[in-house]
Amino acid sequence: MTREIQVTFDCADPRALSLFWNDVLGYELPPPPPGFGSWDEFSESLPPELRNSASAAQDPAGHGPRVFFQRVPEGKSAKNRVHLDVRAAPGLQGDERMAALEAECDRLVALGATRAERHEPSPPMGAGHIVMQDPEGNEFCLD
Repeated sequence: MTREIQVTFDCADPRALSLFWNDVLGYELPPPPPGFGSWDEFSESLPPELRNSASAAQDPAGHGPRVFFQRVPEGKSAKNRVHLDVRAAPGLQGDERMAALEAECDRLVALGATRAERHEPSPPMGAGHIVMQDPEGNEFCLD
């Protein structure tokens, strides 16, 4: 039996981080709860302390995992033990692959990501990748 998964991020600003990851992955916010025309309208109905306590990103085609963002009081304090690999250059190799990764890196930096380091191709084990951080410092790789 297979199971669906949801990837959950602890963060300080769930709405902003979900919008960032929606742009990265080509995902979208799920529809607002029934009876509300928008997430902003729903948020305004909540007590102030509950506003922006959670958000999500979902694959519009329904294939990829849902990504959930929950507000926590503590900040990030160490390197992630698990991270996402964003497949930005599947099937590409060598200079063509690294050029595609660099182009995606530039796009994500413009959205608020930080470039950490580039790893050159090292056959036979590594095709090359770029390590990045999202706006809250969570590491991920462009692969």
